[in-house]
Amino acid sequence: RNKFESLSKVSFMTSRMKSLKYLDISSNLLSHDEADVQCQWAESLTELDLSSNQLMDAVFECLPVNIKKLNLQNNHITSVPKGMAELKSLKELNLASNSLADLPGCSGFTSLEFLNVEMNSILTPSADFFQSCPRVRELQAGHNPFKCSCELQDFIRLERQSGGKLFGWPAAYVCEYPEDLQGTQLKDFHLTELACNTVLLLVTALLLTLVLVAVVAFLCIYLDVPWYVRMTWQWTQTKRRAWHSHPEEQETVLQFHAFISYSERDSLWVKNELIPNLEKGEGCVQLCQHERNFVPGKSIVENIINCIEKSYKSIFVLSPNFVQSEWCHYELYFAHHKLFSENSNSLILILLEPIPPYIIPARYHKLKALMAKRTYLEWPKERSKRPLFWANLRAAISINL
Repeated sequence: RNKFESLSKVSFMTSRMKSLKYLDISSNLLSHDEADVQCQWAESLTELDLSSNQLMDAVFECLPVNIKKLNLQNNHITSVPKGMAELKSLKELNLASNSLADLPGCSGFTSLEFLNVEMNSILTPSADFFQSCPRVRELQAGHNPFKCSCELQDFIRLERQSGGKLFGWPAAYVCEYPEDLQGTQLKDFHLTELACNTVLLLVTALLLTLVLVAVVAFLCIYLDVPWYVRMTWQWTQTKRRAWHSHPEEQETVLQFHAFISYSERDSLWVKNELIPNLEKGEGCVQLCQHERNFVPGKSIVENIINCIEKSYKSIFVLSPNFVQSEWCHYELYFAHHKLFSENSNSLILILLEPIPPYIIPARYHKLKALMAKRTYLEWPKERSKRPLFWANLRAAISINL
């Protein structure tokens, strides 16, 4: 507690003291600059207390060669410059209450056994400290503003491997950053390997992306998603064109009792059985058939949509031929769209011939769902049962247009 200012001058004061072993020059105004003259200490000096001065990193150029115990607490040291000091006898080093950003290495202190770096500015200590300082038996690194991140995981792992060399563990080792972890002891801080390993994270993300793309591509192919997107687009385009052409006609007027959807291969049954039995006799039924009711000049899709919308019901003549027809699928799609958009009960399914489930393509999942959930009329092979079939069908589509 004097007013010494120059560390090099103090060193020269001791140079002739043959028996000096311990020197306490703490709480002075000592500083040392790189431009100052070279220091010359007493060779017998083994303990030096330089705490509470104004020393900076350059102090390591001006230290006794044979020093064993060095106290540099409460100065302005930010780092221990490599190659500056060769203190081969140094066993205890106190650097507490400075401005260190990391643990110092032991390249110049090969005999170091005790190190104190408490109350510095260390956010993420180096994890290789005990490897570079194999002789260190005790490290005091508590009361630093630790940043709990992936880098700190290695330091926490270092504590487990060191076998109790960290003094004050775990109470003195607390997270300061980030704010949501402030006050958490380092021993309670854990992050997964995936969160900290960037390469592993990238590989995992890439694999998950590839799997997701593969699954989406498979589902698109299996469920024929592009086909449904195309159909939805055509539906909206047709609706838009109709709105712009005749906005006053948007109130749909029912003109037909039913629209008939069938495969051309089943046209003989439709023409010889279905149409004659429904359009003739009691209660005239008006059927919409593509051959006679599609408007020339309009696209097939537009005609299908218009006919479905102008019909009270949509009759689907199901058979293996129906499954193989692309246009039948379009008609089923648009009728199904109307079913959900208007919340109506407009579908009538007639099973002309049994359809084995395995021949129904994946894209016909709506047909599978309809056949599983909705009651359908089955065309009877026995003539005696056909009058009941026609009666049921007439009852299903009876409405005063």
